[in-house]
Order: sequence, then C-alpha cells, then structure tokens
Amino acid sequence: MAAAAGGCGAGPARLLCLWLCVALLPRAARGLTEGLYCGRSVCYEVLGVSRQASKAEIARAYRQLARKYHPDRYRGEPAAPGGGGPQAAHEKFLLIATAYETLKDEEMRKDYDYMLDHPEEYYRHYYHYYSRRLAPKVDVRIVILVTVCAISVFQFFSWWSSYNEAINYLATVPKYRIQATEIARQQGLLNKTKEKGKNRRSKEEIREEEEEIIKDIIKNKIDIKGGYQKPKIYDILLFQIVLAPFYLCKYIVWYCWWIYRFTIKGQEYGVEEKLYIIRRYMKMSQSQFDSLEEHQKETFLERQLWIRENYEVYKRQQEEELKKKMALDPRWKRYRRWMKNEGPGRLTFIDD
Repeated sequence: MAAAAGGCGAGPARLLCLWLCVALLPRAARGLTEGLYCGRSVCYEVLGVSRQASKAEIARAYRQLARKYHPDRYRGEPAAPGGGGPQAAHEKFLLIATAYETLKDEEMRKDYDYMLDHPEEYYRHYYHYYSRRLAPKVDVRIVILVTVCAISVFQFFSWWSSYNEAINYLATVPKYRIQATEIARQQGLLNKTKEKGKNRRSKEEIREEEEEIIKDIIKNKIDIKGGYQKPKIYDILLFQIVLAPFYLCKYIVWYCWWIYRFTIKGQEYGVEEKLYIIRRYMKMSQSQFDSLEEHQKETFLERQLWIRENYEVYKRQQEEELKKKMALDPRWKRYRRWMKNEGPGRLTFIDD
C-alpha cells in the first residue's frame, strides 16, 4: 500500500489515492458492523460470559443484568454507572436484551459466532441476520393448510347454494313439477297431507310440505349437470390437492393406453373416445359437455365431428348461422344503428 501511495504524487492527488486505498480495504478490517446483532459491541461481553458459556449461564447473566438495568427498577444515578441517567440505563437494557435474544437461540448463535470468526463475509452476515429477523413467526405450511381449508369450505357451501337454487328453479318449471307431482301421488306421499281432527294442519303447512316432497323427488330423479350439479366432497380444493398425485398417475396410464391402442395398434375409436375428441375440439370442460342434451351429442356423432376436417366444416357453419341470427335480431340491428350514428368516438352537443 506504501508503494501505491508513493506512486500517487503529492498534494490532493496523494490524498485521493490514500482514500481509495482505504476504501478498497477488505471488509475484515471493519470487524463488527452497526445494525447487526449487538452492533459494535460483542454480545458475549455485553452479558459478561465467555463464548463457551452454556444456555443456563447466559440466562443467569441476563436475569442479573436485567434486574439491574430494567427501566421499572431504575432508582436514579446508581442504576446507570457513569452518571448517564435513565436514558443510558434504558439503552443499556435494550443492548442486554438484544444480546440475550441473539445468544439464546442456537441457530442465531451459530450465525453470530461465524460472523465473529469470519468478519470479511459482510454480505452473508447481512443476509442471514435479516432472513431470520423477517422470517414469519408462524410456519408457512400451517398458513397454507388453513388457507386451503378455508377456500375448500367456502367452495363446498357455495356449490350447495348453487345446487339448491337449481332445485328451487326446477320446482317452478311445469314440465318437472308435473312429473314430480305424479311420482309423489303414485308413491302415496301427497295423501298424507289429508288429515282430520286434532292433527289437522293449516293450508300453509300442507303447501310447504308438498313443496319439500316435490323438491326431494326432483333431487332424486333428475341428474343436474354442469355448474349446478350436486356438490361432491372430493371436488373441493383440499381433496384435489391431496389426490393430485393419483390423478397424475391415472392420466399418464390413460395416455399411454391411448397411444398404444389407437396410435400403435390403430384400433377404431369407441363412442366414449369419439365424444372425448369432440369435446377437446370444442374446448369444453367435462361438466360443460355433460350439460349438453343427448340429441346434440348424437348429432355430433352422426356428423363424425371427431374427424378434424368435419369439425372445421361444422364450426364454420355454426359461425355463419350465428351471424345470420345476429343480423336478423332486432336488438343487434339497434346496436349496429347506434354504433353507426351515435357510437363511441362521435361528438354530439345536447341542447338545453
């Protein structure tokens, strides 16, 4: 370093050269750093123990010093050696508490001892210190589990609400209500409402009971599909996560079976396989495809839509039909007329 300083000349140039040499010294020369652990003080010296002290010895030293410097126990100048007063005693107590928090934890104590032995690894000490300070107090796995359970409970009750809405709606549709009423009469469920004497009930009670009977029959006889289907416990998020490995293995086995059967052996597609290919072409989920009417699926099979070329022709036809319907729809005509005359981008003034 002397040689470097000698080659820098005299005056301001020499001072600048010396400053750069000092600035470029390794971090080891700086030793303890303010803001990490006990700052410029050594935690062991703050508590008055050696680096080989046990946890019991550290705790004992902390209790003795805490009794001496605790703000609630401060009794004037004697509690703060050097005449620093209450403020100095308070700062001393905070330093003692920091030293104890550092040394009582085994992992943090290891990091601190490593910093004392390797002060040159400046950024590593910062990372370990603040990663422990900012780490969540609660296990992240517990937080994730509680969150998933809460979402699953909300999912289940939301699905039940949608399912009950669908049942209430179907109970008002004449087609299903008449069928459910006939089934109830055949099973003798509605005859029980005709009672006499003390057990006789009001018309409102009888009507409510009939309504519940009709809804129960609709639940049992009608298979609701799509977004309003009856919720199943294994469809919620928690079970989907737990069963994810099983579903993955199942899909891999199914895919290998598909490749072997239809690609390698060249077998003909069955009905289920044809419907699966059609569903994939239409980009529909399983629940959406299941909600379609049976005659629609039969039409798909009759037109051989599992063949890509046939599906493309069908898709263009559907788009053309949609355009014709929209062209004939009065609401669409009004919308186009409004877009042409008064739509976005047209500046108009309204007279008072």
